Amino acid sequence: MNRQEILEGLNEILQLIKPSLNLSSVNEDTQLISDIGLDSLTIMLLSLAIENKFKIKFEGALKFSTVGDVIDYITQATT
Repeated sequence: MNRQEILEGLNEILQLIKPSLNLSSVNEDTQLISDIGLDSLTIMLLSLAIENKFKIKFEGALKFSTVGDVIDYITQATT
């Protein structure tokens, strides 16, 4: 799975979590908190949805700032 496919999968998840989000503005530099407006609850929903969609398991505290950080983690976890 390449980075673009992962981004598309994340966009599907983000659309469910934040329906008002303009996905055309989401890229690897997009900040999860300041740009998308995620809070602790929506970050938890995001992490659960990512685990289900990409068949991975997060371990430890999640410290992602950007969409690119999430893509990096998924790339490493799925290879």
